[in-house]
Amino acid sequence: MRLPPTLPATVLACLAVLMPLSPARADPAEAVDRADAAGLAAALRARILAAPSATAVLEAWCAERGLAPEPRLVAQRLPAPEKPPSAEQRRRLGVGPDEPVRYRRVRLACGAHVLSEADNWYVPSRLTPEMNRALDETDAPFGRVVRPLAPVRRNIGLRLLEHAARPGRDTPLFAVDAVLASAAGQPVCEVAETYLGAVLGPGAL
Repeated sequence: MRLPPTLPATVLACLAVLMPLSPARADPAEAVDRADAAGLAAALRARILAAPSATAVLEAWCAERGLAPEPRLVAQRLPAPEKPPSAEQRRRLGVGPDEPVRYRRVRLACGAHVLSEADNWYVPSRLTPEMNRALDETDAPFGRVVRPLAPVRRNIGLRLLEHAARPGRDTPLFAVDAVLASAAGQPVCEVAETYLGAVLGPGAL
């Protein structure tokens, strides 16, 4: 699903509620559990779509759901082959064919819970040397690293991922594509995020 560049938070919240995961046939007890899980997923979607930082939303969510004693997000680097940006991604980032764009694939974890997986294409020349070093050498999430830029998030895609049974910890729930730009409006990265069942918390799985 393609999203317009900006939507009021109230509209995004309604959109998330009106597009729940498609229910599967199940016994009544499982149907109730699935409804609870779908409601939580819809609430998280609305917050992600309306916020300037997915990192901040996930850390607040982790605290509210009691997922870890210290609700601090960690980016676990995943070994992955280089994935060059497409011509369309370069257009959205506002860079030419020869401008370096780095690729970073991570799992975002809170305590023992892996909440999402993300592919990130970012323009190193638009970040400070300290930011680039942190992305290369630490487990800090991108959103925390670039927080001094006061980034603005523009959602460009939403996909609801259907599943046949009650979600497990590793079940993909929904995916969001977005472009982050500095407060001055200069794009700094494009991200493709897939949110997993563990984000709902043990009581909903």
